[in-house]
Amino acid sequence: MYHSGGVMLGLLAALQVAVQGTGAMPCQPGFTENEYNVMTADVITEGQVLLKVDFVDCGRGSGLRFESGDPADFRIEADGRVVASRTLQLSDRKGRSLEIKAKDVKSQEQWLVHVNFTQPNQLPEILFPRHSVVVKGDGSVNRVKRDWVIPPVNVLENSRKQFPEELVKIQSDKDKSNTLRYSVTGPGADQNPTGLFIIDPISGILSVTKPLDREHIPNFHLRAHAVDINGNQMENPIDIIINVIDMNDNRPEFTHQIWNGTVDEGAKPGTFVMTVISQDKDDPNTANGMLRYKILSQTPESPSSNMFTINNKTGKIITVAAGLDREKVPQYTLIIQATDMEGNPMYGLSNTATAVIRLLDVNDNTPEFTRETFHGEVPENRVNVIVTNLTVTDKDEPGTPAWNAVYRIISGDPTGRFSIPTDPVTNEGLVTVVKPIDYEINRSFMLTVVADNEAPLTPGIHRTRQSTSTVSIRVIDVNESPNFDPNPKQVKLEEGLPQWSMLTTFTAHDPDRYMQQTIRYSKLFDPANWLEIDPNNGRISTIAVLDRESPYVKNNLYNATFLASDNGVPPASGTGTLQINLLDINDNAPRVFPQEAEVCERPEPNAINITAVDGDLNPNAGPYAFELPNRPSDIRRNWTLTRISGDHAQLSLKISYLESGIYELPISITDSGNLPMSNTTYLRIKVCQCDHHGDCVDMERIMAAGLGTGAIIAILICIIILLVLVLMFVMWMKRRDKERQAKQLLIDPEDDVRDNILKYDEEGGGEEDQDYDLSQLQQPDTLEPDMIKPVGIRRLDERPMHSEPNYPIRSGAPHPGDIGEFIHEGLKAADTDPTAPPYDSLLVFDYEGSGSTAGSLSSLHSSSSGGDQDYDYLNDWGPRFRKLADMYGGNDD
Repeated sequence: MYHSGGVMLGLLAALQVAVQGTGAMPCQPGFTENEYNVMTADVITEGQVLLKVDFVDCGRGSGLRFESGDPADFRIEADGRVVASRTLQLSDRKGRSLEIKAKDVKSQEQWLVHVNFTQPNQLPEILFPRHSVVVKGDGSVNRVKRDWVIPPVNVLENSRKQFPEELVKIQSDKDKSNTLRYSVTGPGADQNPTGLFIIDPISGILSVTKPLDREHIPNFHLRAHAVDINGNQMENPIDIIINVIDMNDNRPEFTHQIWNGTVDEGAKPGTFVMTVISQDKDDPNTANGMLRYKILSQTPESPSSNMFTINNKTGKIITVAAGLDREKVPQYTLIIQATDMEGNPMYGLSNTATAVIRLLDVNDNTPEFTRETFHGEVPENRVNVIVTNLTVTDKDEPGTPAWNAVYRIISGDPTGRFSIPTDPVTNEGLVTVVKPIDYEINRSFMLTVVADNEAPLTPGIHRTRQSTSTVSIRVIDVNESPNFDPNPKQVKLEEGLPQWSMLTTFTAHDPDRYMQQTIRYSKLFDPANWLEIDPNNGRISTIAVLDRESPYVKNNLYNATFLASDNGVPPASGTGTLQINLLDINDNAPRVFPQEAEVCERPEPNAINITAVDGDLNPNAGPYAFELPNRPSDIRRNWTLTRISGDHAQLSLKISYLESGIYELPISITDSGNLPMSNTTYLRIKVCQCDHHGDCVDMERIMAAGLGTGAIIAILICIIILLVLVLMFVMWMKRRDKERQAKQLLIDPEDDVRDNILKYDEEGGGEEDQDYDLSQLQQPDTLEPDMIKPVGIRRLDERPMHSEPNYPIRSGAPHPGDIGEFIHEGLKAADTDPTAPPYDSLLVFDYEGSGSTAGSLSSLHSSSSGGDQDYDYLNDWGPRFRKLADMYGGNDD
């Protein structure tokens, strides 16, 4: 950068001050130059100092302020330095100068000066040194040390200049003696993205071919080469850094279009609500990416249009005013704007989003009763009954702890007979009876009830008068059951009390003092049926003897239940229990246990332990006295009884041997009662043969210990059932045989294999394979008589004509060789028999005995002549015999 007249300005300012000090001439405030000229590159980066303007203030001091005519591009520091406010391209200003204003705050005087920007005519040069790097800016050459870094080349993104745009010229001092060729390599040149940068191989001018985008690639690292025409490297490659200077070409973008936040109603100013965030793709280190937030609008504007504020840098939203009331305004909507260029409305780009702030309910409203007094009524002695419903109103949000009501009884219920739970849906208080109420004691109640919320009230909020109400409850008198007192009632007396004895009086009282009612008594439960009660006065007397040993007495107590009923509307009744404690008397004689025993017929071992059993209690029971009777005399001769203890004794054989058998031994037992009772009990003793262990082994023991009556009956029933099953099986077998025979007799002749043509597929065959009874062919007369058709019995369609022929009869034991003779004799008889069937072969399927009157069809081919016979009767037998009648009875035709 360069500006003219710098030394002269200093001299003039010093001279003016000196003259002012002598008082020769007054001081004139103003800029030391009428115009400033600055030579700089086309691209100016943000924060770059361009020049410093000098101003003679004539002692005005801090009252002097500098102002920039173009604050979006340039700002003026307090010391007069002119700094670029953003990265810009001077060629875009098209020669427009910068106006700087100096203003006296007190006198409002103003002074103006203009700054003109010019650019060098030559491109910056980068030289290849042998041992150092040379940077040439405006034509002059400056030598730097070898370890210095070549300054980067700045290229403004989104440039609107003509392309290709020349950036820098690369030269080598060897091009004076050699013809060199220049080239660049790296991303943007010969690597992706290729073609962005090109270099003139002869002049070495590096150019960019299209606009660059910093948000895509912020910088490029190229390497420049210099070779001769033969491709020999003439210089070491040098690195060239090309920085893409950011332009404000991206708007801020909110991460969410709608932001949701909450804050308690009644929050104090300065309470945090939420933070909104916006992002800008531009360089955050420049004004292009520096965002500023502000609230554009608030809906609704109640109670103030500025209830919230936002930190312009962080986006943090806080409350700024008091008066947030959810019951009036439940939700606010803010339009938030984010602007880059540090919020400059002229050059900055902006975007908006919506912030929805919902006010959270706090308990700043007390529940209030809808009435001062509530009324209800309840029948006495009823519990879990809702008397009345208490209704309240609450402006807080329904369903929240700040709205849910809690009811408390603060007076009028000292015994705690009522509670007031809350209906979770309607928020009503349900006045409920939890303890029985006696009308005769309390006829009404006057409760004082207060309503609170589940959440405590917000500090500073107090309960109102409407938060307290009165509940008036009337108790309804109902007919109550009579009560026995005491219940149960206990009496103590000795058992054996005689019938119709007076025991006690068991009465009940009616709690309904205000009702004139009569009570009658009756017996409800008396398991042994020992007692009766007078229905009018409740006197209880016995109708049977009380026995302590009865199974209905448990632990010496006998319980009976009685019923007391009034004549109210509707009638009511109550029950009472009478417990009779029966005292024992000596009314049961002792008996022996067990009642059956067994001993060996030899004395060793030969002892039986017996016990005395008495239904009475001590002292009417043991100790007991055991004794054998004197008669019959063989008892004391054969047996001896020894007392072991007060309840036990031992019985054993006194003789060396006693015959096996069953003996009934009487034993006399006497208890220790005040009036002792004796009893003679018979002990059934089984005397048996024993083994060395003392166990019975004879069969009599087995029989004695045999089966009882029930077992014997069961065995007999099983035997009878078994016999019935066997009988049924035999009958079934016989019936099946008869059915099989009947089935054989009822076989259809068409199903008889002997009447059909049989085809044999193997050798042999014939009737011998059909299981035929060939003995009938040898001796037909041996058939059973009932199988032979009696003589004189004929078919209805049979026509008797001749006397029955005599067929040959064979002997009972024929020789097998006689079969041939028998067949010839039979054939001869058949040929002469006019009634024989006309069979051409000797196939006898059934033999019906001699004397058959049936004609034989075999006579058709027999040697005898039948021409003198009359066959016209065959026409009367039906169409099946007409052909036969024509053959035998017709004419010669």
